[in-house]
Amino acid sequence: MSENYVTIKENGQHELLIKKSQFICTLTRVTSKEAADDFIAATKKANPKANHNCFAYLIGENDQIQRESDDGEPSGTAGVPILEVLKRVGVHNVAAVVTRYFGGIKLGTGGLIRAYSNATSTALESVGLVNRIMQTALLTTINYANFEKLSYFLQQQQITVADTAYAESVTVTLMVTDSAIEQTQTLITDFLSGQVTFKLGNQQYNDVPISFEAAKELTSTS
Repeated sequence: MSENYVTIKENGQHELLIKKSQFICTLTRVTSKEAADDFIAATKKANPKANHNCFAYLIGENDQIQRESDDGEPSGTAGVPILEVLKRVGVHNVAAVVTRYFGGIKLGTGGLIRAYSNATSTALESVGLVNRIMQTALLTTINYANFEKLSYFLQQQQITVADTAYAESVTVTLMVTDSAIEQTQTLITDFLSGQVTFKLGNQQYNDVPISFEAAKELTSTS
């Protein structure tokens, strides 16, 4: 994946009742076609009496793995609408299954498209979104006399603190993007008049909450 990408905050489920039909959208993070297919199979198994388990997923940096299914609904009324919502919101590495229990009232083509779209979009809003940012641990070692001073500075600069270790000196582990490492080191060095040492640690993804609207805006500008 690229350095940053939007995905769901957590796996989850949301339900809508539309003209007596129950639409249950279940969402999960996936990183492979096999994981997505296993999730779909498990959802179907958990809902053996459902009329339909329609789904869509997109996986990969450029969403190169995509699949959708109407699962018996009229062609184009379920799988594609689910997939289009995932694309429009801009999430990656996500699979969605919308389970339908028919309530006896036919919705028509347009009604089905709206129902499956709404079930997916409301589920995304319900579970929440995050921007997954690849960051590097920057181990920042200082003396105890500068600890409170640095803590206040980091808070003002909105620099993420992942951990603090206390020994003969204090080591504060910061999480920063690669492009900001040099700038962060310079800022802290200048602020503490050079009374600091740095060591680079491991890289990892960190999840930063992002609003539904902001996620769609990122998609429209990318």
